[in-house]
Amino acid sequence: MKVFRSKAPLRISFCGGGTDVSPYPEERGGVVLSTTVDKFAYASLKPRKDDRLRVRSLDYDIVANYHREALEYDGELDLVKAVARHFKMPTGADLFIHADAPPGTGLGSSSTMCVALVGAFMTWLNLPLTNYEIAEITYKIEREELGIAGGKQDQYAATFGGFNFIEFLGGVTVVNPLRIRPEIRFELEYSLLLCFTGQTRLSANIVASQTRAFVERKDAVVNALDRMKDLTAELKTALLLGKLPAFGKLLHTAWTEKKQLDEKITSGRIDNLYQLARRHGATGGKILGAGGGGYLLVYVPFTRKHHVARVLTEAGGEVVPFSFTDSGLTTWSAEG
Repeated sequence: MKVFRSKAPLRISFCGGGTDVSPYPEERGGVVLSTTVDKFAYASLKPRKDDRLRVRSLDYDIVANYHREALEYDGELDLVKAVARHFKMPTGADLFIHADAPPGTGLGSSSTMCVALVGAFMTWLNLPLTNYEIAEITYKIEREELGIAGGKQDQYAATFGGFNFIEFLGGVTVVNPLRIRPEIRFELEYSLLLCFTGQTRLSANIVASQTRAFVERKDAVVNALDRMKDLTAELKTALLLGKLPAFGKLLHTAWTEKKQLDEKITSGRIDNLYQLARRHGATGGKILGAGGGGYLLVYVPFTRKHHVARVLTEAGGEVVPFSFTDSGLTTWSAEG
């Protein structure tokens, strides 16, 4: 019997996160600049002859058994249940899932896992879905079916892959792939450090808080979102033109604006690591995802990169190697 597999890449968001969270994009239009990296979420699905759905999650160290027609949301593997319910699985299945980074790290792990699950079910059921349809299905499963607060960027980044300037225009999302010269891409990759802060967080709580602030028209939050949207366009231009020192400085400006969205976006731990990096040569950076923990991304001129890596490690951070990737959701089948 065949096994159906999928993998979807995690992402680094440079700027614009928050402008993809409703109701901001419907009212003012949002934009995000992001790329995917060589860290993935994986899903493997093997059909069964009975009605059991057996799920093994390596990340949560869980093995769970369900009936395919009795999938109740109770906080345990609800993402898997929601995908299975959406596709109305015709028989039972064995599912094995794992990711290269756990949820709560700011790399879009949860949404990326949802994309990988959709990919596995889509391949099993031989459904000819487009990338836009896959991303929208994933968004609706997370945000509407499960009611998890958040935006749209992660689903599109993981599905499409590569460097993208993503526009959220009312109810329409447009993914604009960026043609970046190889030497610019290599230099950017060489100038970035990714450091795990040692803390994870529940991004939905932070997103819900900043959304309330926007709905209540708090000036600091509205102005910060508007400014981040402008900075996203500036970052895109600097990247395409290869003006990477300016790109690094714009990251710092964008991080300053992002911190205006909610007090929980940063912490003493994050501020300490970022200030250390800046004192030793980093020109800019940001916490990835909604904030509060996870991965810190910093831009460092190459002559100072090893110094910054050392001080971040000495301060308890974990510098993680990575490379950019162009691949989005990838699916295949094999003999099980």
